Amino acid sequence: MPRQDSAVMAGSLTHHGSPNPGYSSNNAVPVPVITQTDSRDKWSKKMDFLLSVIGFAVDLGNVWRFPYICYQNGGGAFLIPYILMAIFGGVPLFYMELALGQFHRTGAISIWKHICPIFKGIGYAICIIALYVSFYYNTIIAWALFYFYSSFSSILPWTNCDNVWNTPDCTNYFGFDNVTWTNSSRSPAEEFYTRNVLEIHKSSGLKNVGGVRWQLMLCLFLIFTIVYFSLWKGVKTSGKVVWVTATLPYIVLFILLIRGATLPGAWRGVVFYLKPQWEKLLETSVWVDAAAQIFFSLGPGFGVLLALSSYNPFTNNCYRDAIVTSLVNCLTSFVSGFVIFTVLGYMAEMRKVKVEDVARDKGPSLLFITYPEAIANMMGSTFFAIIFFVMMITLGLDSTFGGLEAIITAVLDEYPDYLSNRRELFVLGLVVVCFLGSLSTLTNGGAYVVKLLEEFGVGCSIIAVGFLEAIAVSWFYGIKRFSNDIQAMLGKSPGLFWKVCWVAISPAFLAYIIVSSLLKVPNLTLFDYKYPDWSITVGYIIGFSSFMWIPIYMVYKLVWTPGSLKQRLAVCLRPERTIPDIHADNLNMATVP
Repeated sequence: MPRQDSAVMAGSLTHHGSPNPGYSSNNAVPVPVITQTDSRDKWSKKMDFLLSVIGFAVDLGNVWRFPYICYQNGGGAFLIPYILMAIFGGVPLFYMELALGQFHRTGAISIWKHICPIFKGIGYAICIIALYVSFYYNTIIAWALFYFYSSFSSILPWTNCDNVWNTPDCTNYFGFDNVTWTNSSRSPAEEFYTRNVLEIHKSSGLKNVGGVRWQLMLCLFLIFTIVYFSLWKGVKTSGKVVWVTATLPYIVLFILLIRGATLPGAWRGVVFYLKPQWEKLLETSVWVDAAAQIFFSLGPGFGVLLALSSYNPFTNNCYRDAIVTSLVNCLTSFVSGFVIFTVLGYMAEMRKVKVEDVARDKGPSLLFITYPEAIANMMGSTFFAIIFFVMMITLGLDSTFGGLEAIITAVLDEYPDYLSNRRELFVLGLVVVCFLGSLSTLTNGGAYVVKLLEEFGVGCSIIAVGFLEAIAVSWFYGIKRFSNDIQAMLGKSPGLFWKVCWVAISPAFLAYIIVSSLLKVPNLTLFDYKYPDWSITVGYIIGFSSFMWIPIYMVYKLVWTPGSLKQRLAVCLRPERTIPDIHADNLNMATVP
C-alpha cells in the first residue's frame, strides 16, 4: 500500500461522525470497512487473550508482595492509596498499552516508527529488561518445582529436625510444649530451604557463589521445556496452555482460603492484615509503595500487553478488557492476603508469639519458608503442599509466557524478512539464552544473584521506560491522535478522565516513583548476608545497561537522519506512518457505497 494511501485511510478510519468503526453516518461517503485476514496470528478465542493477560498480571508477587506491603503500610488504611494509585495511574497505563498494541498490531520495537521514531530505543530496553527477568524469575519457579517433587512424601521433609541437612539450631515447636525460641533458632522449613534446596551455607556471598546445583538445573530445564512447547507455535499454543496455568491458581487459592479460615488463630492474622493504621497515610513511603505495587502488579511498560493485544481483532473492546483484567488482578492480590495471613495467625498461635513476629519474612521466604512450615503441620499436609506448589508453578509459568512473548513478538515484527518463517528456531534460541543466563542463579549463592537482579535488573529502569512511553504517546504522538485511534477501534473517543490521566496524572505518578526510588539508597540484605558496596555498583550498571539504549538510539537516529537539526528533529518526532505496514497485510479495505 503506498504511503499516501495509508494516510488517507487513517483519516477515514477516524471519521468523527461515525458511530461504529469503519462506517460513516453519511451513506454517500465511501469509508473503508476493516476485515481481518490470516497473515498475522490471531487468538482462537477471546478468553485465550483475557486469560493470557490475567496470567501475566497475576504472578507470584500478588501472593507475597501485596500482603506484605499491605500490613507494613497500615493494613486496611493502605487500600486507600492503593485504589487511588490504581485508578489514576495503573489502569490508565494498562489501557494505553492494550490500545496501542491492538491498533498498531506490532511488537514493542517496531511500534515506535508509528508513534515517535526517536523513542525506538524503548523497545530494545524492554527486551533487555525482559531477558533479565527471565534470568531470575524462572529460577524461583524451579525452586517451587523442587518443593513440588519433595512434597510426594507421607511426612514432608521440612516437618522435623531429623534430616542430614539440619543443624543443632533447628527448633521444631509444633506439637511440643516448653520449646524456647531464640534469635539463633531456625525452623525445619528454613533449614530445608537454605541448606537443602539452595545449599546457601556453601557460599560466602557474591564473591564466592559456589558450584551449580544439578538438581535445580534439572528443574529449570523442565521449566524451560514447558515454556518452549507453550510458545513455539505462537498464540495458538500459548492461548490453550493458559486455560490451565491461569485458572488453576484460583481453584487452589479458594481451597487454601477455606482451609486457612478453619485454622486456630486465623482471625489474629486477618485482624493484623486489615487493622487500619490511619497515621500511616501521612507517610510518603506508603504512597510510593502503593504506586510501585500497582505498577509492577499490572505490568505496563514490560511490552507484554503490547504483544498480547497485537493479536486481537482490530475492533475488539480493549477498554472493557483493561477494566476487567485490572479488577481481577487487584482482587486477586486482596484475597491472597487472607490466604497468607490466616496461616500466619495460625503460626503465631502455635508459637505463642505476636503475628508481627511471624510476619517478618517477606519475598520468596514467605512462600518457601513460612507457608510450607504451616502446611507441614496441618492435617492432610501432603495434599496441601502439592497443590500449593502447583499453584506457584502455574502462577510463575504464565508470567514467563508473557515476558518471553514480548521479546518474541518485538523481534519477529522488527525483522520479519529473516525470522517470520523461523519462529520455532528463534524461540529455541531465546530459551537457550535464558537458560544459560540463569546458571548463576542455580549456584549455592544463587539466591544472592536472584535478589540483585530482582532489585536492579527491573526496578527503576522499567519505571523509567514506562514514564518515557507515557510521555512519547501523550505528548509527542499526541493525545488527539491517540484518541482518534481508539475511536477508530471502538467507535467512540475516550472520555476526559482518560485523557487527563494519560497527559498529566499517569506520567506524574511514574515520575513520583522514580524520584522516590533514586532518593532511597538500597540497603540489600538476604538472611544474614549484607550486600557489599561494590555489588550495589554492579546493580546500578545492570539497571543502566538496559535503559542506556534509549539515549543511544536517540543519538543514532539524529545523526543518521539527513537535513538540518530542526529538520532532523521534525522527522524523528513525526510518525513514519499513521497506519503501520502490517495493517496492509492484516486488513482488507473495502468501500461501502
